[in-house]
Amino acid sequence: MRRMTEKNLNDAFAGESQAHMRYLIFAEKAEEEGFPNIARLFRAIAFAEQVHAANHYNVLRMIRNTAENLQAAIDGETYEVNEMYPAYNAVARLQEERGAQRTTEWALQAERTHASMCQKAKQSAESGRDAQLGPIYVCNVCGYTSEEEIDRCPICGAIKEKIRKF
Repeated sequence: MRRMTEKNLNDAFAGESQAHMRYLIFAEKAEEEGFPNIARLFRAIAFAEQVHAANHYNVLRMIRNTAENLQAAIDGETYEVNEMYPAYNAVARLQEERGAQRTTEWALQAERTHASMCQKAKQSAESGRDAQLGPIYVCNVCGYTSEEEIDRCPICGAIKEKIRKF
């Protein structure tokens, strides 16, 4: 693929991905404010943005087999833990941005488990078998992720009702 087309598709993928997430967040807010139909509209458009992003990603040939996709996830999670979030948090501390300090610290702590979870799954995939996983629990306040049920989030202190089971 030619360089400019590849760059354009990568930029489009990033933009569509961000729009997808932004609209899901907007849908939650509309729901909280008592606008269920507007929330549904945001969710529908968010899905369309996801379709666009997936189409671009497919054309870029970024989707591999499951073991390779897991390695890409491991690489991304490791980068976030070792480089990205420590740097972002340092800047937030330096600039005394309390909200940014909190969210980057929460993300950093939560991300630490993701690479190891993906590593175990990758070993299973490379052996030709699915991962042996029970329920997975995610805090909807800070993103902490665990295979063990928790009553209170160890990162942000959220109560059990704020923990989503997958």
